[in-house]
Amino acid sequence: MMKTEEVIEQERRYLLHIYERPPFVLEKGNGMRLFDQEGNRYLDFVSGISVNAFGYGNFEIIKTIEQQAARLIHCSNLFYSIPQVELGRLLAQNSFADKVFFCNSGAEAIEAAIKFARRWGDTQGRRDRRPRYGIVTMTGSFHGRTYGALSATGQPKFQKGFGPLLPGFTIAEFNDLEAVEKAIKEDTCAILVEPLQAEGGVNVSSREFLQGLRHLCDQRGLLLVFDEIQFG
Repeated sequence: MMKTEEVIEQERRYLLHIYERPPFVLEKGNGMRLFDQEGNRYLDFVSGISVNAFGYGNFEIIKTIEQQAARLIHCSNLFYSIPQVELGRLLAQNSFADKVFFCNSGAEAIEAAIKFARRWGDTQGRRDRRPRYGIVTMTGSFHGRTYGALSATGQPKFQKGFGPLLPGFTIAEFNDLEAVEKAIKEDTCAILVEPLQAEGGVNVSSREFLQGLRHLCDQRGLLLVFDEIQFG
C-alpha cells in the first residue's frame, strides 16, 4: 500500500489538480466517521458535499447495491427497467412533482432545468411572437461549474477566466422581491433560486420571498425553478 506522501505525489503527477485537499488519505468509513491510512478518525460533516447523508457501511444500502449489481448495473435511460420506474414513482408521490428526470449530478440537473425552461420559453415565445429565453438568478448563488450552470451563478469569482459566458441571465438581489420584479424583462421565461444558498454563505431565503416569487411567476407567466441540490 502506498504511503500518504506517495499518494499525494501520485495525485499531483497524474490527476488534474482542481481542488486543494487536506493532507491525508481516506481509507474507509463507518457510520458518521471516516478513517485515514494512518488510523486517524474524522467526524464527517461534509457528507459528499451535502448529498450523502446516510453514512458509511450501511448494511441495507450495501445489500441493495450488491443485489442490483448482480442483476443489472447500467443499461442507460434508453430502456425500461423496474428500479427506475419504482424510484420515479416514489419521488413523484412524495414531492410536488408530477414527473422526474434523472441526472448524474447537481450541475447536470441545473443544465437540464435551463434547457427545459428555454424550451418552454421558445414554445411560449412563438405563440406570443416574441423571444423568451431570459432567466433571472440571484446574487450569491452557486449553480455548478458546467457552462450553463456557471453562467447562471451570481458570484463573479467562480466565473473569472471562463468568459464569454452564456448570455440571457440577469442577476437580482437575493431575498429582495422588488429587485427580482425589476429584473424581469420581455424575454424572461424563468426565475432560478436556491431556497438555501450554501456556497454563497448559508443564506436562507425568507418564506415571504419564496411565496412572493411563486405569486410573481404566476402573475407574469414565468417558470419558477428551485435549485435544491444542497438544500434537499
